[in-house]
Amino acid sequence: MRFNASNATCLIYTFKEGMLSAMAHDLKLRVERFEIVAEGLESGSPTQVTAHFETASIRVVCAMKDGTENPTALSESDRKKIEQTILEDVLPPKRAREVHFRSTRLEGDRIEGLLSLNGVERPLVVQARREAGRATVEVEVNQPDFSIKPYTAALGALRIRPRVRVLLSVPLPG
Repeated sequence: MRFNASNATCLIYTFKEGMLSAMAHDLKLRVERFEIVAEGLESGSPTQVTAHFETASIRVVCAMKDGTENPTALSESDRKKIEQTILEDVLPPKRAREVHFRSTRLEGDRIEGLLSLNGVERPLVVQARREAGRATVEVEVNQPDFSIKPYTAALGALRIRPRVRVLLSVPLPG
């Protein structure tokens, strides 16, 4: 089975920290161009999973406050500026154009594989949850593990935590 933004969701959550963190926002981002292939899922249990995500397609959904969406906190100009910063400073396309995942072992709802980002490949183990007709995977990615320097401003008094949370959800065959 193939999945993309028309039938699946890939969200990224970033979290602020530092002395000036009260002036910033936690963010909910969405990846708009990606493809996931889960071979064998039609029969109930995948035999291979591969995925490709385009970092240039990351868009700001909204600001978050205490784990709740705050859709009015950012102007359209704010959103564009954040997206530009991600594209030019955090994940520049020349270095980090795509994120790739390839499973190496599947056992039940446990998926082991290799995540490649910014020219660095690391092992990744995730546990899928099945609920309401969807399979959901949630994982934390530590940016420095992939040679990514988390965003900072104001001489480091405002920064994004190194760990970002990624939530991926795909429909299960019915």
